[in-house]
Amino acid sequence: MKRISVAVLAIIVGVMCVDACTSAIVSGKLTKNGRPLMWKNRDTGDQNNRVERHLADNGCYEFVALFDSKDPCDTAAWLGMNEKGFAIMNTASYNLNDDNVPEADMDREGVVMRAALERCVTVDDFEDLLREMPKPLGVEANFGVIDASGGAAYFETGNFSWTRFNLSDEPSGILTRTNYSYTGRKNKGWGYIREQNEQTLLAPHVQACDITASLFTEVLSRTFYHSLLNKDFTESGDEYVVDQDFIPRRISTASVVFEGVIAGEDPSLTTMWISLGYPPCAETYAVWTGEGGLAPELQGDPRTHRSPQCDKVKARKAKVFDVKGGNGEHYVHLGVLYNAEGTGISQQLKPVNEERYRQGYEEIVRKRGK
Repeated sequence: MKRISVAVLAIIVGVMCVDACTSAIVSGKLTKNGRPLMWKNRDTGDQNNRVERHLADNGCYEFVALFDSKDPCDTAAWLGMNEKGFAIMNTASYNLNDDNVPEADMDREGVVMRAALERCVTVDDFEDLLREMPKPLGVEANFGVIDASGGAAYFETGNFSWTRFNLSDEPSGILTRTNYSYTGRKNKGWGYIREQNEQTLLAPHVQACDITASLFTEVLSRTFYHSLLNKDFTESGDEYVVDQDFIPRRISTASVVFEGVIAGEDPSLTTMWISLGYPPCAETYAVWTGEGGLAPELQGDPRTHRSPQCDKVKARKAKVFDVKGGNGEHYVHLGVLYNAEGTGISQQLKPVNEERYRQGYEEIVRKRGK
């Protein structure tokens, strides 16, 4: 193997935005089974994530959502779905707000999303929620939303206003967002290259109309393709690459796909497919609302609030980012994930996750038969 990629070393390792993410919303007309998909590859400075179930209470809907372990009261949900088939996620935007709202009043995206999971059934409900909430909202984000009646949209949302992009208005049948908003300040924000990465990787599947949930969790979130360099480093033989502008990043903590339902189906069949922890090192789980729909290892330990599954994946990730000192954290030991012998972490997880998907779809079929 070559020791390191000279081409990638030419990239200047810049300051990484702490809360980022790569995402997409896909119409059922482009998917293999006709069901809509919504994906988020989460990037955040908090590497300890967990999934929790909240029962219906005081007029609120039951929901499952991703929380930071440092938030023991579950005040901020960073993505999730409820019993009505409503699902929500966000990507941070860095080119929308131009105001003087204090920093202490910002970063409330998770609070907004928890309120949405408790109260919303449709995409329109979410817009009503944005309208009703006190201003400034304390957010700068692209919120993605799907519902059980076929609604799907992004809301490019700042402190005082938002712009709605309905999937039904998009001729291609797919919308993507990273860390800038289309209605924001031109050429500001982040994630332009990552968005091109995902669009390039998705293009043949858009044409073939065969997009699946696994394409996101098992391919896009584990692939080191770089659109600017026009090279896929995933199985290139490079031992190390610089962690810059790939979809999976050092600060990636989950890859999550919400697979919706066809209009008229039971909303409880909405499925969350989640690779918790650094995605190239993670197993994938199927999650549903309702009793028994959430694997215990994804949930936080009652004492530490840390997920055993996330901790296991973090231990694997330490082998991937093994250069210590200086700028060492910016180097991906790609040979640990993919190698000629086929013994890399991602390579060994491939059949495991294929089986997880097979079992998950068997369970969906069983649920439909009830």
